[in-house]
Amino acid sequence: MNATPLATPSKLGLWTSTSLVLGNMIGAGVFLMPTTLASFGGISVIGWICSAMGAFLLAKVFANLSKIMPLANGGPYAYSRRGLGDFAGFLVAWGYLVSVCCANAAIAVSFISALSTFIPSLATHPEFAIITGLGIIWLLTWINSLGILTSGKVQLVLTILKIIPIISIGIIGLFFIHIQNFIPFNNSGTSTLAAITATTTFTFYAFLGIECATIPSGSVMHPEKNIPKATLYGTLIATFIYITSTVSIMGMIPSNQLQHSVTPFADAAVLLWGASSKYWVSAGVAIAAMGALNGFILIQGQLPFALAQDKLFPAVFAKTNHKGVPAIGMAISSVFISLIMSMNYTKGLAAQFKFLILLSTLTVLIPYLFSTAAYIIIRFQHSFQSSFQKITATLLALAAFLFSMWMVIGSGQEVVYYGFLLSMSSVPIYAWVIRKRKLSTAAEEPTEMGR
Repeated sequence: MNATPLATPSKLGLWTSTSLVLGNMIGAGVFLMPTTLASFGGISVIGWICSAMGAFLLAKVFANLSKIMPLANGGPYAYSRRGLGDFAGFLVAWGYLVSVCCANAAIAVSFISALSTFIPSLATHPEFAIITGLGIIWLLTWINSLGILTSGKVQLVLTILKIIPIISIGIIGLFFIHIQNFIPFNNSGTSTLAAITATTTFTFYAFLGIECATIPSGSVMHPEKNIPKATLYGTLIATFIYITSTVSIMGMIPSNQLQHSVTPFADAAVLLWGASSKYWVSAGVAIAAMGALNGFILIQGQLPFALAQDKLFPAVFAKTNHKGVPAIGMAISSVFISLIMSMNYTKGLAAQFKFLILLSTLTVLIPYLFSTAAYIIIRFQHSFQSSFQKITATLLALAAFLFSMWMVIGSGQEVVYYGFLLSMSSVPIYAWVIRKRKLSTAAEEPTEMGR
């Protein structure tokens, strides 16, 4: 476990930590979720409820872990390493880091797509799109290098701005729904269980980011109090936003129309406020993408920093600037994001871009599986006041683990297969890291003996 906080007096408070969780959850992808769910019918609301329940189970696990290990930089990595050993921790961190880099590239593409509503040339000129994507990636990388408090303030502002259009449509739209738009209830052509599994899997990806407040834990003020609250508050707010907006849009727009909509929130806004409203919804999509990108760029610097401090990653990732930010490691990750993002606009590489996004899908579920398994081990290493606490801890870990496994199964055979290959790619890298660490330790031993 890494218990060394970043060398900076400025730390994230409760609401900036909450905005990190909420802002990273609500990316541009949620604006297309009603279209994805329309083909299933009203049963997708049950999928949202199931995914929200699973998200709360995982949020509770991370909240409890953050109480036990309040200064565990790296979050899921630190928990997995403490409970299951170095290799498990490295496996989680490697998969999570690859996933974040690929996800950030996809978020940058979503930002460009949303911005094309105002600048149409972004949709027709790949070179212009690449330059814009690189601009937003490196602007946010620079902002994050100014200190974690600056990152947190920017994240809080962007989170507030992005949820305004979603909440507005979600709440006001409830007064304009038509019950017949939810009939037939199961329009998927499959069994009820299959439809619920599919919709739960789809909707659960909107909750990815539950763990984000735990990763920069050394930079959070009163982490033993604020991280658990931020994790649970962020999940609660996201659940309210997701369910109300989905019910409203599906209730306002007939299923046969919604299935073919590429801008469901904008279409709903037009019904409520007129044609001009589609522009501020598009602005909301762009801000949502920008907020998620800002939050995950912060994460992409903090995670390698934690690994490097534990000597499981190159030492350069542990170096910090005068603001206490691992700026070099963050910049290295942004280089990879820039390359992956550019692939989407390069002829012959667009298919590889989509493949990398697919490849990274499963890896973000692996930290949840490992963290829930590690939770029960770590929990039993500490004394309990009663046997009831042992039982509740075991039941919570088991429920969260089973839910995560259900989501892995629901991801499909192809995702599981390639996700497994990606995870296994960490084995030779881990072997190389351990060898370098042993050589470094051996080189330091004579000096220690001489002292």
